Amino acid sequence: SNQSLEVFQRFKETVKRYIVIKTGVSMLTGTFVAVWVSIVGLDFPMVWGFLAFLLNFIPNIGSIIAAVPAVLLALIQPELGLGSAILTAGGYVGVNIFFGNIVEPRFMGQQVGLSTLIVFVSLVFWGWVLGPVGMLLSVPLTMTVKIALDMTEETRWISILLGSDAPDPSND
Repeated sequence: SNQSLEVFQRFKETVKRYIVIKTGVSMLTGTFVAVWVSIVGLDFPMVWGFLAFLLNFIPNIGSIIAAVPAVLLALIQPELGLGSAILTAGGYVGVNIFFGNIVEPRFMGQQVGLSTLIVFVSLVFWGWVLGPVGMLLSVPLTMTVKIALDMTEETRWISILLGSDAPDPSND
């Protein structure tokens, strides 16, 4: 039906916006991580930047997972040590606080329409239900649920609770 096509079209556009935003933020995160670990003197900065880029697609915890091997390498790399490991960890924390808590939520909230809290809760829920794949797909799956809930008057209130802003009055 025409309504089903409209729902699918909205879902497709929202997922596309999510992927574009997430890829852009992940690229910036990976670039900044590579530059930072290069300044610190860690071996293989491009590897750490690429790993940060890839794991940034897992909301909330991917960037933490990406930092662990780099910090461990800083600890065991002969010319580095505890100070460099602390600097490496600090760089990861700084980059991820800036991009993960300031830049990304602003764009995600505006473009995807999910609140930051819901993104985190969806990560936990879909990770529990589907494991690591659920963590990667948590935002698209939650957007699907939100769009489905927005289609009927009886469930629209739940969709509004999942959102990042006030409801659009033209949608009524």
